[in-house]
Amino acid sequence: PFWQLEQGDFDGAADVFHETSELPEMCGRLCPQERLCEGHCVVGKKGEPVAIGKLETFVTEWQLANGNPPPATVAPATGKSLAIIGSGPAGIGVAERVARSGHRVVVYDAWPVAGGLLHYGIPSFKQNKASVAARIERLRDLGVEFVLGVRVGEDVAFEQLERDFHAVFVAAGAIEGVELGLEHEDAPGVYQATEFLVRGNLPPEDLPEHLREPLPALSSVVVIGGGDTSMDCVRTAVRLGAEEVRLVYRRTEQEMQGREEERMHAHEEGVIFEFLTAPTAILVDGEGAFRALRCQLMELGEPDESGRARPVPIAGSGFEIEADALVLAVGYNVEDGWGEVAPAVRRDPWGRFTVDPRTMRTNRPGVFAGGDDVNGADLVVTALADAHIAAASIEEWLGGGGDW
Repeated sequence: PFWQLEQGDFDGAADVFHETSELPEMCGRLCPQERLCEGHCVVGKKGEPVAIGKLETFVTEWQLANGNPPPATVAPATGKSLAIIGSGPAGIGVAERVARSGHRVVVYDAWPVAGGLLHYGIPSFKQNKASVAARIERLRDLGVEFVLGVRVGEDVAFEQLERDFHAVFVAAGAIEGVELGLEHEDAPGVYQATEFLVRGNLPPEDLPEHLREPLPALSSVVVIGGGDTSMDCVRTAVRLGAEEVRLVYRRTEQEMQGREEERMHAHEEGVIFEFLTAPTAILVDGEGAFRALRCQLMELGEPDESGRARPVPIAGSGFEIEADALVLAVGYNVEDGWGEVAPAVRRDPWGRFTVDPRTMRTNRPGVFAGGDDVNGADLVVTALADAHIAAASIEEWLGGGGDW
């Protein structure tokens, strides 16, 4: 697409990106190009790599803004149907490819607005919500149906979907926040990252009723974590007006697993980084509300199973960080409830669905899974890669009709 860009053919360049991705406008913004496409760019061997992410974002958003997306062509109806659980990246990827082949596609999502992670998990200062809405409308133009505010396992049984549809694709995502195992994690003023992000970034009408109450005014916030979600949380706290925002991380900045660009923005916005610092206790006031985080300084020891240096406590180095709110951004797990919702579908010890990676098929005939439900919390592009494999397998299961 770069020759087309040089010639000013933005539509043509965007079409090329769409040939291999259902979400190029999101991948261009959200994926860590520095260790993916740009990290392997041959131009980078002699200088700066081609800025693939920024170019991808520009041409695809330009195309959407100017009303020239690729035509929404759909094959004749086949009479076959697919239920998709979850409207995040993996669900969107499968929905578009399968719907184009003439199969009926119905997407179920527990949230009131379609988009999954792209709408709820990523702040507006990183991802334009209008582009997410435009992508959902494009799916509707292809005939994809959305059933929103419906939780599979509560409002509709998983077995009912198996009976009503020829195939089911599970892509609900890893949305259950990891806990630290400290007392008072459920105290007022302590938030899991998802709750903090959605209440801090989205209008009440986009949220379930139990999350519609606005966050209180916060002058100081402390966030625990070291990945991109923790950066989203500290930068959200800054935008909410907090005068002091601190990030607590038990290793050094070099060991952080998130994007360097995200950390750079947080530094620029005045976030205070407390490196080599580990939380040891959540302290509450007389009414049981969060008051402070007790921490301990660390030093790096021998490498652990991840290959990173293991943080070792320094005796007698404890101290407290007082704040109005504490945000836990230490990771996500697949929801535990799937064991009851779909007991016949095999899962691994971490609750992730077990699939054949060549087909994304589970042990249950006609049931497929992909994205974070299989990999754990991972990248948008990883979910889309799963979607490509799953869509091809679903096509085969439904009897063909695709052209790829």
